[in-house]
Amino acid sequence: MTLSDIRGNDAVVTALRQMLGTGRIPHAIMFSENDGGGAMPLVLAFLSELYPNSAGKVAKLIHPDVHFIFPVTAGSKVSDKPSSEAYLKWWRELVTANPWFYESELYSALGIEGKAVRIAVGEAEYILDKLSLTGVEGGYRTVFIYLPEKMNREAASRLLKIVEEPPQDTLFLLITHAPEKVLQTISSRCLMIRVMPPSAAESASLHPESSDAEGLRDLFADIIGAIIRRNLSEALEAADAVAALPSREVQKAFCIKAGEGLRNIFLLQQGREDIASFSPEEGEFLRGAASSLKKNFPRLALSRLDKAMAMLEANVSQKILFTDLVCKWYVNI
Repeated sequence: MTLSDIRGNDAVVTALRQMLGTGRIPHAIMFSENDGGGAMPLVLAFLSELYPNSAGKVAKLIHPDVHFIFPVTAGSKVSDKPSSEAYLKWWRELVTANPWFYESELYSALGIEGKAVRIAVGEAEYILDKLSLTGVEGGYRTVFIYLPEKMNREAASRLLKIVEEPPQDTLFLLITHAPEKVLQTISSRCLMIRVMPPSAAESASLHPESSDAEGLRDLFADIIGAIIRRNLSEALEAADAVAALPSREVQKAFCIKAGEGLRNIFLLQQGREDIASFSPEEGEFLRGAASSLKKNFPRLALSRLDKAMAMLEANVSQKILFTDLVCKWYVNI
């Protein structure tokens, strides 16, 4: 895959081509996307052109100078000393099969669905060790970090200096679903690139389960619409529908979609539609919500949503959890 194979995000493709053509590549680039939104194909295409003589190795995720970090925990496939390296086999299988994967699909592939995941300090030590060595094939050494918002503070602190002042020909590429949750000490050192999501039709061809994702977005729209209309009964009916979703992983996926919606509403309220990220089909609803909700609603609602996601890891009643969440959103309108 090369940048010529990428559909959409023309401005991003053009910018990446200019970097490669001029050789002026920032030492750290953070791609911000919606879950399953297409940043991974962009990164892989960029790396294929960064390593033109080893594009096959990049495509198979086996280039010796490209190191992958992603959130993990102990699970059915790795129970002792979990790390990105220990899970690398299943990471490669997932990404090569479908680089448009959803976050929940990663945890399912790794056998850690339903568990709290993180990027721990051991991953930072692994990267520092790898970057202390000369590159195997010469040229760039690349560190790819998926979901840096899952990085704990100790790991970020260990990486900060090398991200700020990396060795020559060292590149950090990051993909985030929640840029506001990435520690500022890391994000401030990165060039931020927003990856726009595919249309509904494109998403249907890229994600076999895209109708499920559309259903989760519809549930979020039902809740917000009912709140705007001041109809608590309808909002609670939608909350019951979320609680009735078939698993905690699907409920987490709802929370991710809701978070994306709230961030877009916030950006629209700030007059920054240029960096918001939503499909044309979502635009009318999001713009209407942005004009109807108080300016502080998205921030307060995101805070409540984060707490709900954390509670999903515990053995709590989903009905009580999502009823409480929607009630708190309702009073914050």
